[in-house]
Amino acid sequence: MQRETNPWRFIVLSFLLIILVGTFFLMLPVSSQSGKFTDPITALFTATSATCVTGLVVVDTGTYWSLFGQIVILLLIQLGGISYMTLLSFLALLLRRQVVLHERIILQETLNSWSIRGVMKLARVVLYTVVFFEGLGALLLFFVFIRDYPFITALKFSIFHSISAFCNAGFDLLGGFRSLTGYVDNLLLVFTITSLIIFGGMGFVVIYDLRSNLFNWKKITIHSKIAILTTIILIILGTLIIGLLEWRNPGTMGPLSIRGKILSSYFQSVTPRTAGFNTLNIGNMHNATLLFIILLMFIGASPGGTGGGIKTVTFTVLISAVRATLMGYENVEIMERKLYWDSVRKAWALFFLSIGLIFIGWFTLLISENLLPINLLFEVVSAFGTVGLSTGITPSLSTVGRIVIILVMYLGRVGLVVFGLSFLYPLRRKSHIELPYGEVSIG
Repeated sequence: MQRETNPWRFIVLSFLLIILVGTFFLMLPVSSQSGKFTDPITALFTATSATCVTGLVVVDTGTYWSLFGQIVILLLIQLGGISYMTLLSFLALLLRRQVVLHERIILQETLNSWSIRGVMKLARVVLYTVVFFEGLGALLLFFVFIRDYPFITALKFSIFHSISAFCNAGFDLLGGFRSLTGYVDNLLLVFTITSLIIFGGMGFVVIYDLRSNLFNWKKITIHSKIAILTTIILIILGTLIIGLLEWRNPGTMGPLSIRGKILSSYFQSVTPRTAGFNTLNIGNMHNATLLFIILLMFIGASPGGTGGGIKTVTFTVLISAVRATLMGYENVEIMERKLYWDSVRKAWALFFLSIGLIFIGWFTLLISENLLPINLLFEVVSAFGTVGLSTGITPSLSTVGRIVIILVMYLGRVGLVVFGLSFLYPLRRKSHIELPYGEVSIG
């Protein structure tokens, strides 16, 4: 009897394996600038953050880790961003090896594709897309960094930050936990980094759809339309609200020029979409701004991309489901299409599982850490959405706090529904008895 494939369990375990291997390498003396062993929790936290393309760090990436350690982190970011299953499938094609059915099923789930048909073509598009965007991003960023650093350093910075941005990781090498604050009004850097973030988080299925239909809006799928429109609306809305809230804040936008304020508003609107870079000091922001960014981080990127969160499409489906309930519609409708109830149920399940995980993580940190509640909530949602933004409290977290964030980052990246299916899949296939209806009051 042929063994049944559980693609969700493979995804969960493969991410865990990559994290553990990365932890081992980061613990080695060769990985640190000091030449000493790194303690297991610090190595595990960094490996998890890199593999889950989050960007939260307890030690400064640019000054603590050696070149070898930084290369390990970069490889973890790349593997976590596009999954090593995609890389293995592409290598199999290059070597002219047949990719068997269960490998295609796993690849379908990894890339969040609807069908197994054409999944190998999608894998090729993913690899070509990654090479194109990361290569172009590195070239453009080189012209930024060459003004301030020697040639080799500028080259290293441009490659590292391009990969980190496209994979929505948020790791930087500039040192001092300052991210990109020194380039707050640099047009080339701001638009290069944000473009990489947007396209990386848009979802490979969307990019494939656009490419296949020659960017014809009428021909692309409803999924792609929702992802694109929701992304545009959130960026515009985020830019306006963050700008209004922080315009006169002396700790953030207050001292900046008009151009700096506009660029920083735009940048801080894009980066909560799971990227983690910042050009303003997040810790100096007003509580209202932090709360709004928490909402953006919770929504996150689009399905099938390099980002996290509940995803843009899920958010739009939930809003449409609420509207359908209030209006008394029989079906949930978006853009003159009705959605399958399975998609709506899955969206609500993901929403409540995500709220539950964030609540448990926040509740635990409130017990273990003596820090402001809003900062702790910001940290947990940042970890869940694999964002990497922080108010500056990450290095001061206790061992318990770091373990909580590690678990939230991991579950946020592999996906709560995927994690649940990895264990419950055999059980859900068993038929169950049809039960009579029961009446309950709602509201």
